[in-house]
Amino acid sequence: MQNKKKIFNDPVYGFITIPYGVIFDLIEHPYFQRLRRIQQLGLTNYVYTGATHSRFQHAMGAMHLMGKALNTLKSKGHEITDEEAIGVTIAILLHDIGHGPFSHTLERTLVTGISHEELSVLFMNKLNEEFDGQLSLAIKIFQNQYHKKFLHQLVSSQLDMDRMDYLNRDSFFTGVYEGVIGYDRIIEMLNVSDDNLVIEAKGIYSIEKFIISRRLMYWQVYLHKTVLAVEQTLVKILERAKELAEKGEKLEASETLNIFLNDEFTLDDFKKDGQLLSYFANLDDYDIFSGLKSWISSSDKVLSTLCRSVIDRQLLKIKIQNEAFSPKQIDALLNSTSSEYGISKQEASYLVFSDTTSNSAYNPKANNINILYKDGSTMDITEASDQLNISVLSDPVVKHYLCYPKGILSHS
Repeated sequence: MQNKKKIFNDPVYGFITIPYGVIFDLIEHPYFQRLRRIQQLGLTNYVYTGATHSRFQHAMGAMHLMGKALNTLKSKGHEITDEEAIGVTIAILLHDIGHGPFSHTLERTLVTGISHEELSVLFMNKLNEEFDGQLSLAIKIFQNQYHKKFLHQLVSSQLDMDRMDYLNRDSFFTGVYEGVIGYDRIIEMLNVSDDNLVIEAKGIYSIEKFIISRRLMYWQVYLHKTVLAVEQTLVKILERAKELAEKGEKLEASETLNIFLNDEFTLDDFKKDGQLLSYFANLDDYDIFSGLKSWISSSDKVLSTLCRSVIDRQLLKIKIQNEAFSPKQIDALLNSTSSEYGISKQEASYLVFSDTTSNSAYNPKANNINILYKDGSTMDITEASDQLNISVLSDPVVKHYLCYPKGILSHS
């Protein structure tokens, strides 16, 4: 019998142990090992050079925090059976298994209209077949179909182990210490009231810091304007490559990447054709970067220009503001780019584009964070907080961005 009580040395938490044999077997599976080849933060390392950690590391960290959360809740008298503990641990371990290359960057680009959560469920179902039904409870918990709702909230909510780990881990690897949260105190303050995950009143200040840290990480890291520029350029590259493939142009790419360049697949396609999931399971960051390096030599000027922009980090210029950019300004940039590069105006739209990005640090309408008082009453953090106007942080912030080649004059 193989020893499955392995220990991982994690740079964020120290030693992480594997709690159950089935967890070890799932980690060993090729579907999960693929997460080593998918960067957690897409191309954020173009700004924060240390941000090269993988989805694999994040999943392991979230699993570790889940163990701590379960121990806390059990110590406070909440019944969690061994079967439930295994189920929720599997659910958090596999919560990101459906991510494609570069995580969120290319979501809905390679496979249109399908979220990574939907693909995660497909992977879990496939693994459940291979593991003779051992994932059945995990899938119910993941899809919020199990009667103990707080177990799902540990996996997916505004106070889940996913967020707890990625804020800690992303802060650690980027060096943006404003994102550091008191995860250990937050977990110690976890409790359950009326089948909902809550935070004991003693932990209110840790939650305030958690919400503010999340806001800072979004605007300093995840939605940093240079990160936004390079990641949206990558999206445009894949869109252009798919357009050329649809026109019959043969692009040099891995066999797996070519499958998704040449066809559009729906969620129903994935459900009907099990082979599609196997193809997707072979797709990772290396396929994309290999394609980019090859396409630098493409005869298509748009594709080659965009690829060189990413490979050599000669990035598009980006402007961000609170108001929408005027159609007149965008049209002027399109005309100038078309003339400068000798391409059509439609082709220039791959080099000149505008869109919006938004974030709200806290959404009181979705699995809100409730504070539990000694008398058993609960109150939403936006009402309970007396230090900061958390309700202001719950309002979504929308910013408009405009990307265009450097050297092309933008007339404000």
